[in-house]
Amino acid sequence: MYDYLIVGAGLYGAVFARELTAKGKKCLVIDRRSHIAGNIYTENVSGINVHKYGAHIFHTSDKEVWEYVNRFAEFNHYINSPIAVYKDELYNLPFNMNTFSKMWGVRTPAEAKAKIAEQVAELHITEPRNLEEQALSLVGTDVYTKLVKGYTEKQWGRDCRELPAFIIKRLPCRFIYDNNYFNDRYQGIPMGGYTAMVEKMLQGVEVRLNVDFAQLIKAQPDIAKRIVYTGCIDEYFDYKLGPLHYRSVRFETEEMPMEDYQGNAVVNYTEREVPYTRIIEHKHFEFGKQPTTVISREYSAEWKPGMEPYYPVNDAENSALYEAYCELAAKEENVVFGGRLGQYRYYDMDKVIRAALDDLKKEVL
Repeated sequence: MYDYLIVGAGLYGAVFARELTAKGKKCLVIDRRSHIAGNIYTENVSGINVHKYGAHIFHTSDKEVWEYVNRFAEFNHYINSPIAVYKDELYNLPFNMNTFSKMWGVRTPAEAKAKIAEQVAELHITEPRNLEEQALSLVGTDVYTKLVKGYTEKQWGRDCRELPAFIIKRLPCRFIYDNNYFNDRYQGIPMGGYTAMVEKMLQGVEVRLNVDFAQLIKAQPDIAKRIVYTGCIDEYFDYKLGPLHYRSVRFETEEMPMEDYQGNAVVNYTEREVPYTRIIEHKHFEFGKQPTTVISREYSAEWKPGMEPYYPVNDAENSALYEAYCELAAKEENVVFGGRLGQYRYYDMDKVIRAALDDLKKEVL
C-alpha cells in the first residue's frame, strides 16, 4: 500500500516524510501518541505555547540545518540564559565571569582562574575515580558544591561518588561576561510553537495517531515496502536481549494567575534537597505578554517500562547491549532505525535533523 511506513511523528520521522513525499514516495506516518511532533510538541494554553515534554531551544552551527527548519517556521531571537538557584543565592549559567564574580567577588578572568586553580590544587586529585572527583578536578570545590553536585545527583538519582567519571568529561568555564548558554551561531524558538512547525513539515502526508506499530504490523505485515522506525530499538525486537536503560522526567505543570512568575524561561535548582531540577516558565520563550503564566516543574526519574524514555544511559553495559541490538538491526534489510530512541543516543534537535538528512541520502529513490 505504501512505499514507506514511518513510525514516529517526531523530527526524524517528519524530515523523512517531507523529503520522501517530495520525491513522489507514498508515505504513512504513525504515532502511538495522540499528537504529532514527539517530544518537541507544544500545546497552546491561554495563548502560551507550553513545551509539553520539557524545554526545547533550537540551536545549531549547521547552516544547512538552520535554513532547512526556516522553511517551516519563522524563528525568534531567543537566547538561552538560564539562572541557577542554590539556597538563597542566584547564579548565571553557564559558568562565566558573572557566575565567578557573584561567587567570589572577583572581577577579572585572571582572578577567577587563580581561584579555581587554587581550589583544584588543594584537592590533590590525580586520577579521578568517580564523577565527583572528575568535577572537582575541573572546577574546584565551590562551583562543584553549589552548582554541580545536587543537580547532577537529582538528574541521575544517585550520589556523584557512585557515578563514573566519564559522564562529565568537561565542565566548560567561560572567563568572559556572557550568559548565552550555547556557542552555536544560530539560535531561537519557532514563533507559534514547534507543533505548528512539524504540521507544515507533514503537510500532504497521511498521518495516523494513537496507532501501535506492533499491532499494525501484525494486522498488515505488508503495509509498506520499507519502514523508518524511530521508536526504542530494543522494543522493536521485543526486548529479546534485555531492555536498554534510560532516565525519565516527570512534569508538574500549572497555569498561574499572574503575569510573570520567575522572570526567566529556565531556572535550575541545584540543591539536592529541592526535589525538582528546574522550573520552566514557557511564555518567556516567545516573549509573551499574556495576563497569566504557565510553569512546569521537572523531576528526574528512574525509567521503567511503560514510562517515557528521555535520556539514554550510555554507560559501558548499555553501550554493549545497544551494539548487540545494532547487529540484529543490520539484518533488517528494509528497516531504517533513526532518532533518539532508534539510535539510542541523546540528540539535540539539529543533530536529529542532520542525521535524518544524511540517512535519506542512503535511500535509493
